[in-house]
Amino acid sequence: MRYAEVLLPLPLANTFTYRIPEAMLPATGLYCRVVAPFGKKHYYTGIVVEIHDRQAEQQYEVKDLFMLLDEKPVINHSQFSFWRWISSYYLCTLGEVCRAALPAGLKIESETIVTINSGFESGQPLKPNEQTLLDALTVSTRLSVEELEKKTGLKNIFPVINSLLLTGAIEISETLKKGFKPKTETYLNLAGHIRTEADLCDILEGVKRAKQQEKLLLDFLELSGIFSASTNPISAKAVLKKHLLDYTSVNAQVLNGLLQRGILIAEEKMVSRIDLADTAVREMIVLSLAQQKAYDGIKKSFETNAITLLHSDASGGKTGIYIRKIQETLSGGWQALYLLPEIALTTQITERLRKVFGSQLFVYNSGISDNERVEIWNRLMHHDEPFIVLGVRSSIFLPFSRLGLIIIDEEQESSYKQQDPAPRYHARNAAMMLAHQHKAKTLLGSATPSLESWLWAKKGKYGYVKLDNGWEDRLSPTIEVVNVSELRRKKKMKDILFSPILKEKIDEALSEGEQVILFQNRRGFAPFIACRQCEEIPHCRNCDVSLTYHKLMHRLVCHYCGYSIPFPLRCPSCSHGEMKIQGFGTEKIEEEVAVLFPLAKTARLDLDTARTESAYKRILTDFEDGKTQILIGTQLVAKGFNFTNVSVVGVLNADGMMNIPDFRAYERTFQLIYQVAVHAIRSDRRGFVIIQTSQAINPLLKMLQQLDYPCMAQTQLQERHQFRYPPYTRLILLVLRSRNEQVLDEIAEQYTRKLRSRLGHSVSGPVYPPVTRVQTLHVRKIMLKIELSVPVSDARKILEEVRMEMQKNPLYSHLILHYDVDPQ
Repeated sequence: MRYAEVLLPLPLANTFTYRIPEAMLPATGLYCRVVAPFGKKHYYTGIVVEIHDRQAEQQYEVKDLFMLLDEKPVINHSQFSFWRWISSYYLCTLGEVCRAALPAGLKIESETIVTINSGFESGQPLKPNEQTLLDALTVSTRLSVEELEKKTGLKNIFPVINSLLLTGAIEISETLKKGFKPKTETYLNLAGHIRTEADLCDILEGVKRAKQQEKLLLDFLELSGIFSASTNPISAKAVLKKHLLDYTSVNAQVLNGLLQRGILIAEEKMVSRIDLADTAVREMIVLSLAQQKAYDGIKKSFETNAITLLHSDASGGKTGIYIRKIQETLSGGWQALYLLPEIALTTQITERLRKVFGSQLFVYNSGISDNERVEIWNRLMHHDEPFIVLGVRSSIFLPFSRLGLIIIDEEQESSYKQQDPAPRYHARNAAMMLAHQHKAKTLLGSATPSLESWLWAKKGKYGYVKLDNGWEDRLSPTIEVVNVSELRRKKKMKDILFSPILKEKIDEALSEGEQVILFQNRRGFAPFIACRQCEEIPHCRNCDVSLTYHKLMHRLVCHYCGYSIPFPLRCPSCSHGEMKIQGFGTEKIEEEVAVLFPLAKTARLDLDTARTESAYKRILTDFEDGKTQILIGTQLVAKGFNFTNVSVVGVLNADGMMNIPDFRAYERTFQLIYQVAVHAIRSDRRGFVIIQTSQAINPLLKMLQQLDYPCMAQTQLQERHQFRYPPYTRLILLVLRSRNEQVLDEIAEQYTRKLRSRLGHSVSGPVYPPVTRVQTLHVRKIMLKIELSVPVSDARKILEEVRMEMQKNPLYSHLILHYDVDPQ
C-alpha cells in the first residue's frame, strides 16, 4: 500500500496522509495536484509533497485520494522550499502559504449548493430575509451560497439558510467547483472527402442555387489561401470561425448549413490567453552619463554583493537602468522578476516594457483573470526560457526555474506588506530570500529608501549605488512651510482649507495653463461629525472608531468594516437638531476647490473614486493629457508617476501624518510628502510646494524643505537605536482578538506573563491599539523585540510552547490569535 502526504490549502499546521488507489498509483507523482476528501462532505485540491509506504498511527481515518488532476508537477522543489521558509519566518501554516501562492484556477474545492424544495408549503409567515432568499431560488432553483449572496445582497446568509433548512423549504448538497478552463477557438476546414480540384468544382456546382452558401464557401476558400497558393484543396489552411464571420456578410446560420451538408468541418483547438506575439523592437536602451555611471556601479557591486540599493533622485531615470539590467539578464539565459507596489504602476510601465521585451514579458497581478494567471503559471512551470515577470507582491510565488535577477522598485512602500489574511509576508524581504535560494541578484530602487535598506547599505551588508542626475536640466521646487494655526489666530486664513499663499499659487498656475496637485491623506468629506450641544460623536457599532462622513452618499461610513448609516438629522444622544462637521477629507477639498476655482476641471484620486484599475487609469490619463487641471488625492498620488506640467503641490495637513502613534510615522511622512513634492520639479521655472501645518517648527519639515533624506534617516535611526526599534531589532506582534473584552484582557495578561518569564524585557504589553475593536472583535497586542542575532525559529519555538500552555486554559477557546512578523 502506498500513501501520499498531501498539503491542503487550509490554515492547518500539518500535511494529511491519504491512500493512493491502485489505479492512480502509476501516474501520481511528487508536487502533482490531487482532489482529496476532507471531513464528511468537503473536497479540496491538495499537492502531493511526499509518497511513502509507511502507515503511521493516525488520529483520523486514512481515506483514499479522490482524483488525480495532473500527471506533471504544478510546483517545483525550490518553490516548495520557499513556501516552507515563508511558513517558518512569518509564523503561519504551510497550508496558508499554499492557499496564497496557488492561483484560484488551480484550487478546486467543494461548494455548498442550495436547492429549493418545490413541494414546500409554509404554515407560517416567512421573515423578510427568508422570503428574499426563496424569491432568488424561485428564479434559479439551484444556486451556490456565493451566488445567493450576490443575488440577495444579504451579508450574513448562513443563519437564513439554516432556518429555511429546518423548515424544509430548501435542501443543500456539495459539489466540486470548476477550476481552470482552457480557452478554445473553432477552426474550419474543408471536409476530408474534398481532395482534388474536381471534388471542389463539384461542391461549388452543388451550392450554386444557395447563393449565400456559395458566397460563404468562396470567402472561406479565399481566407484559406487556396486561390493564391495552389489549386489543390489539401493545401487549404484552417480558418478561424470568427474571422470568417467577420470577413463575410452572411450570418452563422448559413455556416451551419455548410457544416450540416458536410462541406466544412469544425474543430475546437486550445489557444493561449497570453499574448505571445513578438512585437518587440529589442533596441538597447540609451542611458545618460549619470545612468551609465549608476549602471556600471551596479554591475561592479553585484560582483561582491547579492543585494544592491539604487538610491536615485525622484524621476531620476531608474527605469532605464532596470531595463538595461533585465536585457543583460535575459541575454544570459536567465529569468527576471520586476516587482512594483501597486497595480496602477504595472499598468503604466507595461507598454514601455512590451516594446522592449515583447512576448518575453508576462504581467501578473489582480488585473488579469484567474484563467490568465493559471496560463502564466503553467507557461513558467513547463518552459525554462528567459522571460521577465512584471507584477505585484504575489508574483514571488510563481514557479521560477532560472531566476537571475529580482528588481524591487519603490522598495520602501508599505504596500509590499500583506496584512490579511495569512501569510502576512513582506514581499521585499521574501523576494530577497527567494533570490538567495536561486543564487540570483536583488536590486532595490528608491528615491527615499526604507531605513532598513539605507542602514544595511551604509554598513556594507548591501551594495550602494547613487543615481545622481542633479535634477539634470530641471529645477527643484521651492518648498514653503505655512503655519495655519498662526494664520487663523491672526484671522488671515479666510478660507478654512487654503492658506493665502496656496490659493495665490493655484491661481497663478491655472492662469498659466499649468496643473496642481492637492494632497490630503484622508478620504471622505470629514473624519467625523459631532453634536453642537452635547459633543456626541457617532461611532461604528462594530468597530471602536468614529464614522467618516461621505457627503456624496450623505452617509456616515466605517472605513474598517463598511458599516454605514444615513446622516443623522438629529443627535442620536440628545436629539439636538444640529450636527457640526469636524476636519476634512478629499471630498471636502473637492467641494471647496469647485467654489474657489469654478473654471478649473478637477478630479479626485482615492479609494472611493478609483476602486477599479480602469477608473484609476482613466483619472491618471486625463491628468497626464491635461484634461484635468487640479488633482486631489490621498497617498495614491504619491506613487511613482511622472507629471510634466505640475507647478504647484499643496499638502493640506501634514500634522495628520506626523501625529500617528507609530514609530515609522516620521519616516512615512517624509517619504509621502517627498514623493508628492517632486511632482513640482520643472525645467522652465521653479515649481512650488506648500506644506500646511500647525507644527511649523518640527525639524522633519525643515528636512523636507531641503529634501534632505540623509539627515532624516540619520536622526530617525538614532531614535530607533535608542529605543530598540527596527532595523536594530526584529518586531513580532501577537494580535489577540475576542468578542468578550473581559476575557480578552484576562488572557492577554496571562499570555504576557508567560512570554515575559521566557523573554524578559523583550516583551511589551498587552497594549491597546489605536482602534481597540474591529468588526465586533476587541483587540489587544503584545509586542516582542527580538535581537537580530536570535533566529526566528528560536522565537517560534518559544511562542509555540507558550501557545500550547495557554490552550490548557478554558478561556483560550474564546481567543483568536495571529502573529505579525515585521509589522508595517
